[in-house]
Amino acid sequence: MRTLLRLWPYVRPVRARWFTAAVVAVMASCLSLVFPLVLKWIVDGPVAHGDPGGVWFGALLLLVLGIAEAALFGLRRWLVARPLAGVEAALRTDLYRHLQRLPIAFHDRWASGQLLSRGTTDLMQIRMFLAFPLTFLLVNGVTILVGVVLLLVQDWALGLVLLAPVVPLMIICSLFESRYALAARRAQDQVGDLTTVVEESVLGIRIVKGFGRHRSQAHAFRSLAGRLRGTEMLKARLLAGIWALITIIPELAIGAALVLGTVQVADGGLSAGTLVAFLSTALALRWPVESIGFLIAMSQEAATATERYFEVLDAEPESHGMSAPAAGRAQEGGGLVFERVRFRYPDAGPESAPVLDGVDLRIRPGETMALVGGTGSGKTTLTALVPRLHEVTAGRVLLDGEDIAAMPRERLRELVSVAFEEPTLFSASVAENVLMGGAAAGAEALGRALEVAHAGFAHTLPDGVDTQVGEQGLSLSGGQRQRLALARAVVGRPRFLVLDDPLSALDVHTEALVEAALRRVLQDTTALVVAHRPSTVMLADRVALLSGGRIAAVGTHQELLRTNGEYAWLMSGLETGPGSERGRGPAPEGAQLAPESAPGAERQPVSWPKPGSVTGPEPGSGQEAATDSGAGTATGAGTGTDTDTDTDTGAGAGTATDTGAGTGTEKGAGAGTEKGGCR
Repeated sequence: MRTLLRLWPYVRPVRARWFTAAVVAVMASCLSLVFPLVLKWIVDGPVAHGDPGGVWFGALLLLVLGIAEAALFGLRRWLVARPLAGVEAALRTDLYRHLQRLPIAFHDRWASGQLLSRGTTDLMQIRMFLAFPLTFLLVNGVTILVGVVLLLVQDWALGLVLLAPVVPLMIICSLFESRYALAARRAQDQVGDLTTVVEESVLGIRIVKGFGRHRSQAHAFRSLAGRLRGTEMLKARLLAGIWALITIIPELAIGAALVLGTVQVADGGLSAGTLVAFLSTALALRWPVESIGFLIAMSQEAATATERYFEVLDAEPESHGMSAPAAGRAQEGGGLVFERVRFRYPDAGPESAPVLDGVDLRIRPGETMALVGGTGSGKTTLTALVPRLHEVTAGRVLLDGEDIAAMPRERLRELVSVAFEEPTLFSASVAENVLMGGAAAGAEALGRALEVAHAGFAHTLPDGVDTQVGEQGLSLSGGQRQRLALARAVVGRPRFLVLDDPLSALDVHTEALVEAALRRVLQDTTALVVAHRPSTVMLADRVALLSGGRIAAVGTHQELLRTNGEYAWLMSGLETGPGSERGRGPAPEGAQLAPESAPGAERQPVSWPKPGSVTGPEPGSGQEAATDSGAGTATGAGTGTDTDTDTDTGAGAGTATDTGAGTGTEKGAGAGTEKGGCR
């Protein structure tokens, strides 16, 4: 009852109609107790005195009472249907709104199927409880009370016989409720698990089909469905048992009352009409008594559904800001500043190492900063702190000198726009997906954003930008989805832009076009760009290297290539895992060893160019000469004998002709990077 009482705030607005419906239902139910009194009058009156007219009058009266009872029950249904549908809608709306306000950490912990089942199946059970069991627990309780009074008035001895089963029935119902509660909770949790499997199978159907895993998925589904079936069978057995006991015990009492009453009639101590009325009243109480079992079952399921519903609603939402102390101004002015930022995931143990540990970084207003680091170094986590998808554990993040923790989230997310590595599109049109990035953006901003993201393909779709992209946007290619996500990020002309490797799914030609357009956007925006490829790094004014949870180095691309071995290693494309074979061999003279990426990893020799220098000839019998009219640098290293000729063209309009042998690496450090056929 404590759980169900939490629904009262939602029922309060419709309480007048609900109470009216309950009163109407009580009246309709109590009318059924008038039938025995009419029968008593018919038997002791017209029947005993041989009056056919009185019998017909009594029959007509019973017909009128039956019609009135049916009309009252119909009125009850009409009174509760609309308002209780509104209660369900309000519950569902509050749940959805609350889900939007819960932190990302909550959604990381909860399976989507569990949330879906709470928003659908559980709320349906709550509505059914409010419409039927809640009303009829009251109605049947009043009916049984009135019926017992009538029985005792007609013959108190027979009435006590019928009341004898009350105590054992109460004990049985109490035991049933406790066992059924556990089974109901288990069943509803299993429905959530089953929903999760179905949802994942549908969303991942390409993986399931691509790897031929339909049998294993079907097996997993059958296993969960089998467990759910077992739980539902347990519920059915419990309900069948309570139903049988609640039916048999009162029937035995009625049988005993019938025998005793017949003896009294034979002895002349009781009139036949009174016995008929007594037994008719007892039979009229059969349904209210027998329904107790499944009313308790439905109420218990509703209590479990309510408990599951409020488990989500009780979760702490994101703070609205203004909770932090007044933010001081950054010492160096505006832009995006990380000050001693430390972060550990909320579900991580207190002894676990933080993902970020003392990050200090400043991005000047209008500057583009590339963020580079090894896999798992925390780049995506750092970018998620800017729009407060996660809250910093310690330290602070400043936007133009203002602490984001003291900033209302609505304002923060108007200032900051994001594009994630995994683009997510909604079941809506192309235009609707892109314009989600700017509340006030119109058709002109949409066209500009599509142009920047080089997403002109949207105009060639069947309905142009009004084409529905389907669930998750899976009707589009990965590159198309990524370009639309990028367009969504820039459509609102944000002051701060956070891009998490936004061009990873593009081919090199499209990437070059997007980068050229993106450079114009980045001129007016303070941007943090996670980069995994040198081409993306070249978009930035400066580069920050994230290593060991800290910013290890900051500088231009060329500066870090000259001064930081780890950065050069990351940019070289060498394997970093243990046992790596790629890139092994004698190190060229002057090469530096990159740091180990993991325990046991083999340190790899890495060389990087020095501005203004050209290194040639290669060790070995071959020789390579490089001619470049740009400011680039080519470094070659290789051994062996090569009898063919390769021609490399660099971005600096330079040409390298290879007549030598071996495996060489050429890198441009000025106007561009030379990409040759001999790497």
